[in-house]
Amino acid sequence: MVKAVFPGSFDPPTYGHLNIISRGAALFDSLDIVIAVNSRKTPLLTPEEIKLLLIEQINGMGLEQVRVTTYEGLIVDYCRSVDAGVLLRGVRSSADFNYEFELSILNKQLNEEIETVLLPTEPKYFVLRSSTIKELLNLGGDISAMVPPAVEKALLKRRGRED
Repeated sequence: MVKAVFPGSFDPPTYGHLNIISRGAALFDSLDIVIAVNSRKTPLLTPEEIKLLLIEQINGMGLEQVRVTTYEGLIVDYCRSVDAGVLLRGVRSSADFNYEFELSILNKQLNEEIETVLLPTEPKYFVLRSSTIKELLNLGGDISAMVPPAVEKALLKRRGRED
């Protein structure tokens, strides 16, 4: 049985994240979505809100082998605690690849039993970046093509614009 972990901030959860989750669920026996808690960042949504939104989306996709959790600490320590041997990461560009490649080397040094699988994004999700969504949201732009309706509603509510 191959257990994988897909870590990230998921702030906000996008259609790109959901695509990697569904493709990862097809590749591995089980997949943990780990919302990284970083007290030094100011997120749009709390980790608890993100968790609830992701669970709602995953349940709607019928992915019973996918579990969502939050974690503060080294992701290799989380992997060790749940006996996962694979880190799943999505990449959109060569810049993402370079960053993820270096991170995979670091993680391998921290735990040599962890393998990293880099999954290229589907072309239609190439421009989905949390920073772009945050900027569009701040400027009153339409984010409906980038995030599921429940995520859009939560973001608009957070920004005081319940359109």
